Amino acid sequence: MPPLLRPLCLLLLAGLRLLAADTAPAANWTVPPIAGRNLTMPFTSPAEVYSGLSGPGEPVTGSGLGGWRSGNDGVRYKGPHPKTGWQLDWDAKATSTDQVIDLGLLPPLKPLWELHLRDTIITLGGDGLYYMTGSSGDNIWDRNDGIELWKSADLKTWDYLGLVWSLANDATWQRGARYVWAPELHYLPIKKTYVLTLCVGSSPSGTGFLVSATGKPEGPYVNRFRPDARVTGGIDSTVFEDDDGKIYYTSGHGDTIYQLKDDFSGFVDGPHHLSLDPASQQKARALGVSSGVASEGPSLFKWKGRYYLGGALFIGGVNRQTGKNGRYSSCVAIADSIYGPYTQWEEAVPCGAGGNYFQDKSGAWYCTYFGNDEASPFREKPGIVKIDFAADGCIRIADEQPAFILRDGTPTLWRKTPAPAATAAPSPTIP
Repeated sequence: MPPLLRPLCLLLLAGLRLLAADTAPAANWTVPPIAGRNLTMPFTSPAEVYSGLSGPGEPVTGSGLGGWRSGNDGVRYKGPHPKTGWQLDWDAKATSTDQVIDLGLLPPLKPLWELHLRDTIITLGGDGLYYMTGSSGDNIWDRNDGIELWKSADLKTWDYLGLVWSLANDATWQRGARYVWAPELHYLPIKKTYVLTLCVGSSPSGTGFLVSATGKPEGPYVNRFRPDARVTGGIDSTVFEDDDGKIYYTSGHGDTIYQLKDDFSGFVDGPHHLSLDPASQQKARALGVSSGVASEGPSLFKWKGRYYLGGALFIGGVNRQTGKNGRYSSCVAIADSIYGPYTQWEEAVPCGAGGNYFQDKSGAWYCTYFGNDEASPFREKPGIVKIDFAADGCIRIADEQPAFILRDGTPTLWRKTPAPAATAAPSPTIP
């Protein structure tokens, strides 16, 4: 072979291999093809090992136990759809237990849908449908394609809308990033539009804010911030629309908050630094919270005129890569003003971190759930748990749960013993 021809042949062969890997089928589910998908992204694994999409999913069979444990060391999996290259031993690094159920902290939950989805977010849209998104793909620690969306009329059956925002086709300042973490879809009823928050990595990295150009949940979504750059550093951004139409933005530890301009082009001012009252701060700092309300994954909502600022925290230890950690819980504090001070800090929903709080059509409140720790009965699948509010406003797990989120045979009045006190401080160790 002539010397000049050999490099060209090698380059062509590499391109054919990349094309074959990128178009390989995903698991046993049919994922719609993505038109114009960028084949030059710096993916570290071929698609037959780690697809960048989670796909449609399917109804849950039985109790929906098992699931995924994704990480920098690969994917461990127990379930009906294994793929070549995944680790199926389900060893100590990937376990699911009924510990949180045995302790009486949660009812025997099952997933909403048989689907690989971390950081589950659910919102009730302006059209009366529920929309769900989150960190998707086979291994978000490696790569994914963008933001996928599902819709439902009843929270029981979910239809797949595919990618509504793609790293390959829609990225601007995010171009070159390998994954989108913890995207959130929010419907703003006063603005009558949908917005997405997200964070990307590994380079570039930071948080972003997108607005539906059509006012519809499927987008397309555009960045109205000026300049066209990341909104903040760090991870896990979220937004909240107040009763007066003002929009607020926080991220990371939930230790700062900004007000957005009405046209979404930037911030009015800020950041405003949030604080906890001394008693709450003492509880939070004892469990390793360095600032704000938690370690990551903030959420913000309002109930009866008070503001609820939540976040994700491992109660009992932090070690994602070994799986030897405590409950990945939603910890919440409450304030009378959006900027605080925040009080009554507590472990609100055990194992319920990394998502959001939302109301259904009847006005009932739920916390999303995806199972990010070995105390959870299932791992990295979308779920919900119904919550109530105690007399002092603190969150508690509702005594009565809807049957469709419980394992078969579980009574909807699930408690065998009285509920733990809503204001009780979380234990620093797992019992």
